[in-house]
Amino acid sequence: MTKLLEVSDLTVGYGNAVALESISFDLARGEFITFIGPNGAGKTTLLNCLMGVLSPRSGTVVFEGRALNGEAPEARVAKGIVLVPERRELFPSLSVEDHLRLGAFLKRRRSREATATVLDRIYTLLPKLRERRRQLAGTLSGGEQQMVAVGRALMSEPQLLMLDEPSTGLAPRITEEIFDTIDRLRSEGMTGILVEQNANLALSVASRGYVIEVGNVVAAGAARELRQDPRLMAAYLGAGDRYRDIAI
Repeated sequence: MTKLLEVSDLTVGYGNAVALESISFDLARGEFITFIGPNGAGKTTLLNCLMGVLSPRSGTVVFEGRALNGEAPEARVAKGIVLVPERRELFPSLSVEDHLRLGAFLKRRRSREATATVLDRIYTLLPKLRERRRQLAGTLSGGEQQMVAVGRALMSEPQLLMLDEPSTGLAPRITEEIFDTIDRLRSEGMTGILVEQNANLALSVASRGYVIEVGNVVAAGAARELRQDPRLMAAYLGAGDRYRDIAI
């Protein structure tokens, strides 16, 4: 499989504190991987660094064979990298459809017919958004807002979709709907990086998983193997007190 993303020895810090230390991984086109671990492990920092929101102290990020170091977030979006942030970052006074159309801003040269086709595809994938398309984002439930954030990201037809804690604050039934959507995207060939505390769900939709502890990758492997390894489940995926914040 063709490598879409290659990350080598990525180190990120805040002042004197090191948030990520020598993180390396690659991602093939059409592959979905996940990073799991407790709060404060460095998962969101990793995504922000890949998005260009944070600059690494050292290391390289290569996308489609070209180094991204120093490129601004908007340049990375133009290349096809999008992030669905944990806080969703919606505008309360804008409608659902306004948000979706904002997601296609960098595709503004696309014909109206092409934009309408992509919009219809999003509504088919997330039918609740069609029902709520004229509703203001500020009046939506948490799960509906998460769907808007995902739909907005997909409107740019990304090559790499990154999701930061999509289950945060959602009821179990809504979380299941969100992960059903993620799994469908994966099955349709979307390339993605999922950061999540619900380790069992995350590993159910990913092909490979990485466990991060205090800025370091402490375990990695096929998602199926990680889910079936009782030692890892106990030590890293929520069974032990040390990782009691991770839901299994």
